[in-house]
Amino acid sequence: MTVVDSRGPDPGQRPNRDGSAVTDEEWAVAQATLVADEPIGATESTIADMDSRFGSSVESVVPDIGAGRGPSWLDAWLNANAHRVVAWRRHIHSHPELSRAEHRTTAFLVDQLGRIGLSPRLLPVGTGLTCDIEGTSAGPTIALRADIDALPLTEATGLPYSSTVEGASHACGHDAHTTVALGAAMALATAPDLPGRVRMIFQPAEEVMPGGALDVLASGALDDVDRIYGLHCDPRLPAGSVGTRVGPITSATDLLELRLTSPGGHTSRPHLTADLVHALGSVITGLPALLSRRVDPRTGTVLTWGAVHAGEAPNAIPQDGVLTGTLRTADRDTWAKLEPLVHDLTQSLLVPLGVGFDLQHRRGVPPVVNERDSTELMRAGITAALGEQAHADTPQSSGGEDFGWYLEHVPGSFARLGVHSGSGRIKDLHQPTFTLDERALLVGIRTMVHTALLSLRS
Repeated sequence: MTVVDSRGPDPGQRPNRDGSAVTDEEWAVAQATLVADEPIGATESTIADMDSRFGSSVESVVPDIGAGRGPSWLDAWLNANAHRVVAWRRHIHSHPELSRAEHRTTAFLVDQLGRIGLSPRLLPVGTGLTCDIEGTSAGPTIALRADIDALPLTEATGLPYSSTVEGASHACGHDAHTTVALGAAMALATAPDLPGRVRMIFQPAEEVMPGGALDVLASGALDDVDRIYGLHCDPRLPAGSVGTRVGPITSATDLLELRLTSPGGHTSRPHLTADLVHALGSVITGLPALLSRRVDPRTGTVLTWGAVHAGEAPNAIPQDGVLTGTLRTADRDTWAKLEPLVHDLTQSLLVPLGVGFDLQHRRGVPPVVNERDSTELMRAGITAALGEQAHADTPQSSGGEDFGWYLEHVPGSFARLGVHSGSGRIKDLHQPTFTLDERALLVGIRTMVHTALLSLRS
């Protein structure tokens, strides 16, 4: 991992993409260039085009499920800007950018936040940003985080605003996460009374391990934060609902890559060599079985292989092969012990077979472990924003999420935002056909705003 100087630039300077300091003037020129290069762009004509395409009322875009629940300034902001919220999401959806290459997305956010007088600040790694909404009185600092990167998948939804980038799409809903955070920031900036500070974190590189959350932490963005919150799309929950859980809500996720070597030989004489394909098969079935007898099953530890490659000819024992997969666990303490255990078990399987091996165990992200008080505040925020019926319990997922790094430094909570329309089959995350019900955008904004307000006043 690249070590980033967390002290930040001197006054009057901003961080460049390579971490060096540039003047405010140089930074502004660079951002203007990025915006100008944007296929849609973040210009006055763009906003006018958004207005003409998506209408000027909530009803002409998506219904606001929480309309009228207040506060009045939030209702007013959503009534006036719901069509823009949808337009922002479709703009970001159409122009996805992969991890650590989110330059135009970052520029778009900088432009939109700057339009209302906020002062976004680039992360030292060059993509992603933070932006503070200063309150009217002293109080805690509450962070709201969204991830902004896309997946290396070609979209197959057929939507009119589908990805325009071959091999990249927002198949994990980060376009929605970004839009919700942007809307929450815009709405909170109109609040007449804010007892403290809200820090928006637009994080890059969630989809690559060990995650862009480490870059945010290295920048010092959480040094003075009291609590942090985040949302993630969940196609198994209906739009209008938000799922919460005290304790672990995701799992730790590591990557395994096992390379085997052998002298090779003819398949008629396996006794004269090391049978590499047989060895691969032994690990494929044997390692998960051994782990199940060495790790407490209540920890939810799961090893699943995703790819295996070896050989070309049916009558030739290959000289090399590779096996890759993911290792997940729901328990933080178990995660800390898995790497040496997996190595020892792999060695016990392969040494008798005479093959050489190199095991790369890439530590990924820790489990997201929601703190109780923060989760209770978020549940209260959901109720205030949408009503008691909107709250849903949610099980722990075996998926990984780098939000867990934040919760090892400050208390907070991570929730699941329902995005299923209620009809048709569920279209899952990380699939080229993933879609979401855009009513969830306004639900997410209301949830994040109310959660921030309650946390500021707690």
